[in-house]
Amino acid sequence: MVSVADGVRGYLQYLVVERGLAANTVQSYQRDLRRYAEMLAARGKGELADVSPLDVAEFRAVLRNGDEAHQPLAVSSVGRAVVAVRGLHAFARTQGLTGDDPAREVAPPTPPRRLPKAITIDEVERLLEAAGSTADPDPRALRDRALLEFLYSTGARISEVTALDVDDLDHLAAEPAVKLSGKGGKQRYVPVGSYAVAALDAYLVRGRPVLANAATRKSSPAVFLNARGGRLTRQGAWGVLREAAVRSGKSDVSPHTLRHSFATHLLDGGADIRVVQELLGHASVTTTQVYTLVTVDKLREVYAAAHPRALG
Repeated sequence: MVSVADGVRGYLQYLVVERGLAANTVQSYQRDLRRYAEMLAARGKGELADVSPLDVAEFRAVLRNGDEAHQPLAVSSVGRAVVAVRGLHAFARTQGLTGDDPAREVAPPTPPRRLPKAITIDEVERLLEAAGSTADPDPRALRDRALLEFLYSTGARISEVTALDVDDLDHLAAEPAVKLSGKGGKQRYVPVGSYAVAALDAYLVRGRPVLANAATRKSSPAVFLNARGGRLTRQGAWGVLREAAVRSGKSDVSPHTLRHSFATHLLDGGADIRVVQELLGHASVTTTQVYTLVTVDKLREVYAAAHPRALG
């Protein structure tokens, strides 16, 4: 029979020697397992073989809800502690210290889904204005405005936009659209709004030819070019957005922020979630449904502010 204390010591030594985990990680596991051992001792469980799945599940519950001596832990901290306990029992099982693994079926708690970060329509407009003007003589300013207008108009991923070639555009058609190549090579056609069409047209007519002439080699087929006439990279596009964001007073904006804002504003405007799924190129509507949580929050705010009996 192996005591819980001996099992914990052996497991922590294994993490250091065999797994080479960082000292901070091992120390965190040590704290979690010390508390676990104390709870087991209070339940009269001094041997690893005495531990049941119920003991592990109740340890997880105590971490989440707190007790007389401890405050409730955040989901992330509970998850780390449960991982430590699962690792301990899996180690004991593989080393032949116990016959069963009582923690195998006790999963870490699921962290809350992070809501996509979106900015308001007014903030989008300030961001676009900060990028440049369609009347600007500077070819890079024309490119920057076209780039950000296109990102917001289509909800495209930054990688999809930097991979875009001129032949993929159909922005001057009666119903302007663009062919995007998403994850796994899956292609989709996405409409392009009138503001993005105007910005693209200004850039392609007056900005891109100037940038293309700077190329020292064969001209690139890319829509968005860098100052040397080559394809604008993801890092370059990031830089364009970052500079515009700082000028607009909204520095915590990423390319994905515009994609999230595109989806959120469409749903706020009444778009069907399956249409938004297709526009975003999501393989499953489940991925898109996270955006509905954002709009539900907005509905609650409107309800609380507008309904005469919403608040006491």
